[in-house]
Amino acid sequence: MTRLIVNGVGLNVEVHGNGPAVLALHGFTGSTSTWAGLVQAAQDKYTLILVDLLGHGESDSPDDPERYLMERCIADLMGVLDYLKLQRACFLGYSMGARIALSAAAAATERCATLILEGGSPGLANHEERAQRIKSDSELASFVGEHGIELFVDRWEQVPLFASQAQLSPPVRRLLRSQRLQNNPKGLANSLRGIGTGMQPPLHHELPSLAMPVLCIAGELDSRYTAIAEEMCRALPDGHLAIIPRAGHNTHLEQPEFFNQVVLGFLDSLSPRGNSS
Repeated sequence: MTRLIVNGVGLNVEVHGNGPAVLALHGFTGSTSTWAGLVQAAQDKYTLILVDLLGHGESDSPDDPERYLMERCIADLMGVLDYLKLQRACFLGYSMGARIALSAAAAATERCATLILEGGSPGLANHEERAQRIKSDSELASFVGEHGIELFVDRWEQVPLFASQAQLSPPVRRLLRSQRLQNNPKGLANSLRGIGTGMQPPLHHELPSLAMPVLCIAGELDSRYTAIAEEMCRALPDGHLAIIPRAGHNTHLEQPEFFNQVVLGFLDSLSPRGNSS
């Protein structure tokens, strides 16, 4: 575990393994522990760079929601790569992390060798949808500020998107809940306000210009994000689709062996091109 000061904020960064670099970004309420299974499976061949995103895990939770905006998040991540003296890396993200990875690939194409999006989205194209999402995220942020982390996690676990997680074993569900409870409520609230889906500039028009290989992963039980993944792959010049059976939104947790196999198979197929320099 390393604490880096990047652009005036402290970020928790972990580096595991050897080989081409993979910058891995967790989802909302997550942390670097999200990728524990992938680290075990991949560290003999790849260098996994895990970052607690701002407001999460052991990273700082600034008071100003504008510090969490997408462009500032991308600048922080490029600062991490600079510190590690990496010109390029594979960008891998789950859910919120996938939105950030896609945005980073569009903003800093020269730094992204390949892109892996798990439960990812290019944002909301419709202005009214974005406005409604900003409103609902603001209400959710107020809830965590007023009621605290435990009641917020109770509410978050009931979101329909995570219904398939009922199939997880009790020990895994307890571990996931414990990890969520370790987050700073102020950090989660400001993350919702600053880098929620409604706040993200939509990227649909950017997809045809992303020339790097892109793997879009979704769980077959997550119909919404399966449709989004299919749509993105049709727009991407070098898009690849992987639908994980018997999994919902969180495929790496619900079907970890299948997820690791898909990710490593994709990376291994690109190894002659290299993922970092």
